[in-house]
Amino acid sequence: MVKLSSVLLVDDDPLTNDLNERLLRQLDVAERYLSATDGAEALAALAYLSADANPDCPVLVLLDVKMPGMNGLAFVEAYQQLPPTQQHAVVIVLHTASMTSDDLGRIEDLPIAGLVSKPLSQEKLDTILQLHFQRRFPGKSSTEVSR
Repeated sequence: MVKLSSVLLVDDDPLTNDLNERLLRQLDVAERYLSATDGAEALAALAYLSADANPDCPVLVLLDVKMPGMNGLAFVEAYQQLPPTQQHAVVIVLHTASMTSDDLGRIEDLPIAGLVSKPLSQEKLDTILQLHFQRRFPGKSSTEVSR
């Protein structure tokens, strides 16, 4: 599998970021891994990561919705204000334990690739990679991925 350039993990729980990074490293998904505990920190990290991103070497952002300070939805709204060159080749997937109906209504118009429930697993990650990056883990057939 061709690696992503970077993965940015954004969650106010450092343990969640740590566990997700361990899984991603174990599966050798990306060249670099960064984490942030709120949206403002994530925007700064994304500015750094997007400098090296391109369609052949994209950035995946796994973004928690419920965070103190700048939450995930506010992050996405701020992200939309960045220059298009910084948004290029960035795929945002919301990664959350729960969402209210108000939150679900707000995400319809946002430039996100999808929504995945916590906890992150190899199967969920494989689906994200297949759907949004046309990549899959070695040894996986298409029937295994669709389960």
